Amino acid sequence: MAKTTRELIARQAMRQRRHYRVRRKVAGMPERPRLTVFRSNRGIYAQVIDDLEGRTLASASSAELKDSRLSKREQAEKVGELLAGRARERNIEHVVFDRGSYLYHGRVKALAEGARKGGIQF
Repeated sequence: MAKTTRELIARQAMRQRRHYRVRRKVAGMPERPRLTVFRSNRGIYAQVIDDLEGRTLASASSAELKDSRLSKREQAEKVGELLAGRARERNIEHVVFDRGSYLYHGRVKALAEGARKGGIQF
């Protein structure tokens, strides 16, 4: 079913509102940075960000994974583990989880569980 331009703009606006609603409550500090998630149809991306300095401390994405036969959910879990390893190299053990405008289930939840398995606490 083809979407009209008006429907697409409304959908984007609603996603943006959900994202702002979450970001009002979540902020990353140097002692507890923010772990943010971006999910696309093809992949999943995660970053650990210090909001005071505006710096990305660690990042990982499903594009970096070698095994493309994994399901999207399995890829998300591997990205969480990879990000956790990189964050722990920089002595980051506690983060604030920012799910963005996405519900906490499926790939977003798998990434969070992978990060916890890798040793990150939130």
